[in-house]
Order: sequence, then structure tokens, then C-alpha cells
Amino acid sequence: MAVSKIMCCCGSGIGSSLMIRLNVEKLLRKMGKTGIDVVHATTSDAQPGAADIFVVGSDLADRVDSLPNRIVLENILSIPELEEKLTAMLAELDD
Repeated sequence: MAVSKIMCCCGSGIGSSLMIRLNVEKLLRKMGKTGIDVVHATTSDAQPGAADIFVVGSDLADRVDSLPNRIVLENILSIPELEEKLTAMLAELDD
């Protein structure tokens, strides 16, 4: 499955989700991945089909636990954690 959209989510859709989005975009550039739309939104916007991958902090994980392909971050500011989990998810979905 080719990933075309990643949705970064938080409670209000303007705070931590934006920070996560910027980090995801930075990592995608580092990985040389193009053609992937990265958006930030509220957890209520996170619905099946809204994106291929959903990224959320652990404090809100229960709000997206029914969604496939979700990345739950223990520390939303940790680039190494995000890179490890994003790399694994992209590899899994590319198989």
C-alpha cells in the first residue's frame, strides 16, 4: 500500500498536532519520501479513510485505538522515537 496521507492528531488540532506534523515532514524529507500529504487535525477528525497513517500522543491514544496504522508517541517531542516508529510503519505498509 502506498502511503499518500499522514494525519497528526491532538485534542484541539492546533497545538501538539502541528508540532508532530512539522517533525513528520522533516523526517519524510530526510528519508527522501515525496508525495505524502501531512496534515494536523483533532482526534475527532481521525476517521477510517481520512489518512493512511495516524500519529498521536499517548495521552490521546484511546481516542484513536480503533483506527488502523496508528503511531502512538510516548514523547511527542522525541525525534528519535518518531523516526523509529514512522520508519517501521512505512516499511510495514510498503510490503
